Amino acid sequence: MPQLAKGGKWVFGWAEVDGRREIRIPPEAYLEYGFQSGEKVWFIAGSRSSGGFAVFREARKAEPAIPLERRAVAEGTVGENGLLALPSETGVEPGERLLVVRGSGLALGFLRQGPIVIEARKHLKLETFTVEGEGG
Repeated sequence: MPQLAKGGKWVFGWAEVDGRREIRIPPEAYLEYGFQSGEKVWFIAGSRSSGGFAVFREARKAEPAIPLERRAVAEGTVGENGLLALPSETGVEPGERLLVVRGSGLALGFLRQGPIVIEARKHLKLETFTVEGEGG
């Protein structure tokens, strides 16, 4: 998992949204965040500068540091092999590529825009994770 700039965010790579609005959670992120197939997850709106969203596990919901009731835009379920169907509330469309970043440790970030995404586009060796395959 590379760090794009000294002191910057660590990234897992790109997640490509397929025609059914599904993405694959990168395997390293899946393990690091402890996701499980069939588990309920929550989607939280990203910041204005980065767009996108963050995903966190139902198990983290009870932690006081997460103001879930104010920020959650939708809920979903982790599918087999780390597949994740994106609810329309995320605002993400088929064909988009989202930068998958290590968040606060509580939630996994999926960014659409902003300085981190601009920097990531310069790193041509970042892996892209698709629904059909493990990465490329």
